[in-house]
Amino acid sequence: MNKVKSTTVCAVLKDGKIAIGADGQATMGNTVAKSNVNKIRVLHEGKILAGFAGSTADAFTLIERLSLIHISEPTR
Repeated sequence: MNKVKSTTVCAVLKDGKIAIGADGQATMGNTVAKSNVNKIRVLHEGKILAGFAGSTADAFTLIERLSLIHISEPTR
C-alpha cells in the first residue's frame, strides 16, 4: 500500500461561528519548499475566509479571481 501525503484545509461552522485551519507546509514532490506558509486568507474586509491546498500558484490565482468576482458582484 502506498502512503498518501496531502494537505488538508478544514472548516467547521457551528452556532453562526466558523473555525478554519490548515497546516503550514508547502511541498514540491518530496521537497519542503517552505515550512511557514499561510494557507488561510482573509478577503473582502474580513467577510470572506479562504483556505487553499495543492499547487500554491494555482491557489493564489484562484483566490485572486474569487476576490475580484466578489468585488464586482458582491451578492454572488
